[in-house]
Amino acid sequence: MYSYEDRTEAGLVLARELKNIPFETRPVVLAIPNGGIPVGVEIAKSLDAELDAIIVRKLQVPGNPEAGFGALTSHGSLLLNERLVRSIGLNSRQIDLVVKHTQAQIDKRRADYRGFVGIVTPSERDVILVDDGLASGYTMMAAIESVRSLNSNSITVAVPTSSGSAADLIGESGSTLICPRIESGFIFAVANAYRNWYDVPDSEVIEILEKYRG
Repeated sequence: MYSYEDRTEAGLVLARELKNIPFETRPVVLAIPNGGIPVGVEIAKSLDAELDAIIVRKLQVPGNPEAGFGALTSHGSLLLNERLVRSIGLNSRQIDLVVKHTQAQIDKRRADYRGFVGIVTPSERDVILVDDGLASGYTMMAAIESVRSLNSNSITVAVPTSSGSAADLIGESGSTLICPRIESGFIFAVANAYRNWYDVPDSEVIEILEKYRG
């Protein structure tokens, strides 16, 4: 059974819970595009927070693009799954080539968003990381490490739905997790939490960021 009509409703639900957190600074909402943007904007509006996007890209295993051995973010942070890297025998040259290719993807995504990404600095700010859901949690972990490396004041992860394993992973990171729907079943899909689920186009991301920033 779904919990939310759409991402807008999910954002409003999260915003109500986040209002109970005594942030020390004006919060910065960093949403992971594309699906995290419609969720994040509702949080930002409710908390009078700044809104920006943090792009996170999977480092694809050579020859198996569906699998990832780490992640790279638009803030320049690199997170490697060291155990997987060792088990599949990736060398430093292979890793460097994938990182370079992934950085090019991030740069293209920045250009596609017409300068609306990377405007707000999370340094010494209370940061709220937002996505529309967590499956493995690895993308969010890369975002957490990226923000932590920039000396943020605090990190709160706000997501409408999560698998139990991803929630555990985020909990071990030392960040505060706000997630009303955590599922412990063997099969998990972010889309199952929403009645109205669709792939958010770049045009909607640009429109939301442009409109929010006036």
